[in-house]
Amino acid sequence: MENLNQLFIEAGTLMFAGMVFVFVFLGVLVVFINTVLMKLAEKYPDAIVQARPRTVAKKENKSADGLSPSVVAAISSAVSQYRQQHQLQK
Repeated sequence: MENLNQLFIEAGTLMFAGMVFVFVFLGVLVVFINTVLMKLAEKYPDAIVQARPRTVAKKENKSADGLSPSVVAAISSAVSQYRQQHQLQK
């Protein structure tokens, strides 16, 4: 029993040391990446995007949920055909 307690203590110590190592490594990695990105952002700034004026396109009448009536009609037709075909097979 004494030997088992020693093994659990050693396992807990190794687990704690491993978790601390991983936490420190990831922390250093985040700091390093942010530092490199800041230096790159100063050297290569983002391009300024000019917004194009929107063109008025031909719009269909849309229902409240954003679907056009032609899409709703196509879906309804497909569903009714599916129901007719599968009702005959039963």
